[in-house]
Amino acid sequence: MKTILLPLLALSVLISAGCGRNEVASASQSLPKKLTVTVAQATSRNVPASFQETGTFNPDETSDIAPMVAGRVIATPVNIGDFVKQGQVICELDHRDAQLRLDQSKAQLNEAVAALRQMQSRIGWNGQGAFDAGSVPEAAAARANYESAQAQARQAAADAKRYENLVATGDISRSTYEKARTVQETAEAQANAARQQMEAALNMARQSHAAVETSQGSLDSVRAVVAQAEKSLADTTVRAPYDGYITARPVAAGVYVALTNKIATIVKIGTLKLQLQTPEQRAAQVRLGMPVTARVSAFPDREFTGKVTAINPSVDPGSRIFILEARFDNPKGELRPGMFATAHVLLPGGENAVFVPSKAVSRDKTTDSFQLFTIENGAAHLRVVVPGDAAGDQLRINSGLNGNETVVTTHQGELFDGAPVEVKG
Repeated sequence: MKTILLPLLALSVLISAGCGRNEVASASQSLPKKLTVTVAQATSRNVPASFQETGTFNPDETSDIAPMVAGRVIATPVNIGDFVKQGQVICELDHRDAQLRLDQSKAQLNEAVAALRQMQSRIGWNGQGAFDAGSVPEAAAARANYESAQAQARQAAADAKRYENLVATGDISRSTYEKARTVQETAEAQANAARQQMEAALNMARQSHAAVETSQGSLDSVRAVVAQAEKSLADTTVRAPYDGYITARPVAAGVYVALTNKIATIVKIGTLKLQLQTPEQRAAQVRLGMPVTARVSAFPDREFTGKVTAINPSVDPGSRIFILEARFDNPKGELRPGMFATAHVLLPGGENAVFVPSKAVSRDKTTDSFQLFTIENGAAHLRVVVPGDAAGDQLRINSGLNGNETVVTTHQGELFDGAPVEVKG
């Protein structure tokens, strides 16, 4: 019996030894292999304080241009996308009727001017200075005749007085005196008639002057008609109200347009307005004149600079936001109305921000999140982060790091949380 047990015991020991060696080998094979990676140090530095909002660029001015008069279009010398200067012709309407009305009113004006000048010449007054009725030729002649008659009447009265004295002394006969009295009475009657003629001439001069003033008023009215006709003719040519781009031109030659029809749409984009929907808790932070930076997808590496120019005082009660408006100079027209922008409103003072190399951060499409790996005690640890703006080859991390970490910059796709790594020297 002992002889049978000893071989069995030896066999058992050999089997156990063999199993132990297999388990060690299997355990050795299941250990993960260390991956050699390159790393970089996260850095923390002071940056300007800001808050981020999104918005859409709008033109500084937008105008739907309508005609000032109705008419048929005869020319449209601009197309969509054209840049036009202020005063440049956008549309021409048929102007023949307006030209005829202007010619007719000018003829009426010429007639009125000629009639006025004739009336002014008749009374010797050119419309300048105060009018003197006595300077009218007819009135001046009547005054001279009256003054001469007065002088003759005075002379006749003096002669009659002298003859009266001579009659008393008996030096002349009474018949001679009576003749002198008759001459006196005749001279006085002639002087009175001359005075009446002078007054009539003065009244006529004043009436002529009143007629000239009435004619002057009529002339001003005709001039107003001419000015209106000139404006109507000018209105048949539609011009650009300011420098800008044509974004719509819905009419063509031959179309009849009314006052309510749109001829073209023009936008001014030398300056653009960016409207940002801002949460109400920011209301105490924003001020007019604050710098604003903006980025658009068309120029991912460009940063455009503007400033806050308007703050809506009302907060929307439903969304709890208010509108913040910033203006951006756009001399080259690189920014376009309607572009979506991510903007930062720069606040006074600064704040600490964490930066890592951009290549250290990757996006997980499954969870739609951004992540990176940090190195601690020879192992990689997965961190989910919230990235911010890029600054060259560095990316700001708004959340997820404190700035003291060492981050992996290569082979992130081969790593997992807790993977052993070896840092490449």
